[in-house]
Amino acid sequence: MTKEEILQKIQDILTAEFELEKEAITPDAKLYEDLELDSIDAVDLLVKMKEFIPGKIDPESFKKARTVQDVVDIIYPLVQKS
Repeated sequence: MTKEEILQKIQDILTAEFELEKEAITPDAKLYEDLELDSIDAVDLLVKMKEFIPGKIDPESFKKARTVQDVVDIIYPLVQKS
């Protein structure tokens, strides 16, 4: 899976589950400020992403994510292992 495909999956999840506009979900979009996600939303996003990610996501590394690109960068190595 490429980084672009991961971004598309994240966009799909955020538009379907959080009713965000796809155009607002750019790599530079800040999860908490721009997309107005809270910590519970971040956990929900993590749970939804586990459906297409083999293995485990380290919650500590995910806590450091501030932008959509950060999330892509955290997930990318995990999908490369499969």
